[in-house]
Formats: sequence, structure tokens, C-alpha cells
Amino acid sequence: MEHLIPHTLSILRTTPRRWDDLTASLPAELLRTAPARGEWSALDCLAHLVETELQVFPVRVQALLAGRDFPAFDPDAQGADPPRAEDPAVLAGSFSSLRAESLIALARLAEADLPRRARHAELGEVTLAELLHEWVGHDLMHTVQAERALMQPFIHGSGPWKVYFADHIVAFH
Repeated sequence: MEHLIPHTLSILRTTPRRWDDLTASLPAELLRTAPARGEWSALDCLAHLVETELQVFPVRVQALLAGRDFPAFDPDAQGADPPRAEDPAVLAGSFSSLRAESLIALARLAEADLPRRARHAELGEVTLAELLHEWVGHDLMHTVQAERALMQPFIHGSGPWKVYFADHIVAFH
């Protein structure tokens, strides 16, 4: 992909804004509602993004720049329990602050850094370019997951229009 660094910065900048808007606009109860047992709520997705901003992506960028290998991350084993009791807007503010620091560091990258390599404990050799692609994909995936969780009570209450949402319905377990 051409212009990977500016595209990465553009997308990663949007995520905190989206969360700030969601947490300022929606009731905490809706943000905390999981769409089905075993599925993440929107707030769970936000907590995971905070966690990866602290423990994963910026740490991996620094490892790749230094040529240091790094461990895998398993959010179920290594992650903290989502802070369900915390005010969602406070959690979004924490995410925004952490992401701002990450964006400053990413803005220092140059195209010449993209081929830098290190070894991921599970995936083997990876490049900084691949990590940036993964970071953006991860952000967007959990944004979609959160919005899908928020959709569920509205889909299930939409009566005959529910058929139009077939691809987005989370099955109850």
C-alpha cells in the first residue's frame, strides 16, 4: 500500500473521536450490554483497545524499530477484566490520551522503517509495515464489533424489518 504511514495515522486518529462521541452520547447501560453470552459489549471493545494501546501496539512498534523479538498477546489470558464499573467517558478519555501518545510516535516513522523486521512469538518474522496494517485492521474490527453490539437491541425490536439485518444479528446462546 502506498502512503501506509499517513493512511495509518488518519484512521488511528478517528478511533478515539468515535469513542468520545459514543460514550458522550449513549447511555452506559447500552454500552455495557453484550449482544449475547460470550460476546463483547461495546464497552468491552473499548477496554480492549485501551489494553492494546498500553501493552501491545506501541510496544511492538518500538520492538520492531530496535530489531527486538516480542511475545504474542492473548487478551483472554493476559488482558485485564474490562472495567465495567468505570464511567465509559472516562475510559474513552484514557484511550484518547494513550492514542495521542501513540500517534506522536507513529508520526516519527519514515518509509525506510517499514521493512524493519522482528520475530513474533507465534507468527514468526513480521515487518513494521505488517504491524501497521494489523493495528488499523484491529481498530476497525473492534469498532465494527462494538457497533454490532449496539445494534442488537434495535435489530431485535425492529419487527418485520429485522430481515434486513440478517447479516448483523448476533445469535443468542
